Amino acid sequence: MKIWPFSRSAPIEQRDASLSAPDAVMEALWTGSATGAVAISGASALRVPAVAAAVRVISEAAATLDIRIMERAEDGTQTEDKNHPVGILLRGDANSWTSGFELIRDLAADALTRDWGGLAWVNRIGGDIREVIRYMPSAMSVAYDPQTGEPTYRLDGRVIDGRNVIHVRGPFDRSPLTLAAEAIGVAKEMERHAGNLFKNAARPGGVIETPKPLGDAAVKSMLRSWKLSQEGSANAGKTPILWDGTTFKQMSLNSVDSQFLELRTFQILEIARAFRVPPSMLFELDRATWSNSEQMGFEFLTYTLEPWLRALESALTRALLSREDRLRYRIMFDRDDLTRADLTARATAISSLISAKVINPNEGRSWLDLAPYAGGETFSNPHINTDAPGVGHNGGPPIDDKTEEPGDGSE
Repeated sequence: MKIWPFSRSAPIEQRDASLSAPDAVMEALWTGSATGAVAISGASALRVPAVAAAVRVISEAAATLDIRIMERAEDGTQTEDKNHPVGILLRGDANSWTSGFELIRDLAADALTRDWGGLAWVNRIGGDIREVIRYMPSAMSVAYDPQTGEPTYRLDGRVIDGRNVIHVRGPFDRSPLTLAAEAIGVAKEMERHAGNLFKNAARPGGVIETPKPLGDAAVKSMLRSWKLSQEGSANAGKTPILWDGTTFKQMSLNSVDSQFLELRTFQILEIARAFRVPPSMLFELDRATWSNSEQMGFEFLTYTLEPWLRALESALTRALLSREDRLRYRIMFDRDDLTRADLTARATAISSLISAKVINPNEGRSWLDLAPYAGGETFSNPHINTDAPGVGHNGGPPIDDKTEEPGDGSE
């Protein structure tokens, strides 16, 4: 399989006029509409900082990992094929305007925010991959068979071969954004409430009491003057002027307002639960410590990122490798990049694996991007080397052959 320079095959057919207006099902699919009084989805949901942070931390963490094409030998060992065209494509440019990093990031982000998942089209000409294109949601869609769940893909209105589609899907056939639409909506409403509070000089509303009745014209004039002189943060601290014996009575903060900060924190936790992201990665650090932050980071790699990496690997393998190539090759993300920040733990793990003869020294050096050395393919314990001069059996002191062994007392 070869990957040639970017070029297009025959022009894509234009969408039929009858398909220019989607039906109710497709409209709901494209818009990601959700039910509920405060439900929110789409671009509005991404304007909630906690949601944007959760989507970014998952999609960008996946995209930063190196992609390797591993070749299986007959004896079961795996070696990386650095010259495989698929690896070159994913590590370089997926097309003339999208890098491999951006492709992986956007596919993961689509799967996190859209019910139909992340979709990209593989442009093949003569069996060779020319480019991978992630189309806008309005151009590419998917529908499922009601019995088998088999997907049917459409690109600009025409059905395309599913073998040329990279499709990354989340569980439940719904994105985390849709499943948590109500929780995200509540967080958005709280932001709006906070904005209104500070818009009104960070104080609750009140009532103007008068000992005598006023006409409609007088009430409107009085309210207009009050708003001009008192409402807004620019008028904070100004002295109000009342007339005709009127008095102002400020309303006290209710229980919801007094616990506003706690409620906003709880909504961040709800969003973190929906995306299975540790709260500390959304910068909610109320209960974060040095010890549990490290554990939460480990749980993020194991329980949050790993399932999405498996979904990405399977989607890429299914679309970019033929059935025959899958018997020899597999596409994988290098998880070792996630532990490089902790050099001490990484060095200890490599040393332990070499000592246990699980890997050889050259394999350990490859994890650190170091060149191999002669003799580094040997599996041996460097702490117990019986071939070294001055070292006896099992790493003990040397035994002199001329030394007489002590008697057993039978002489």
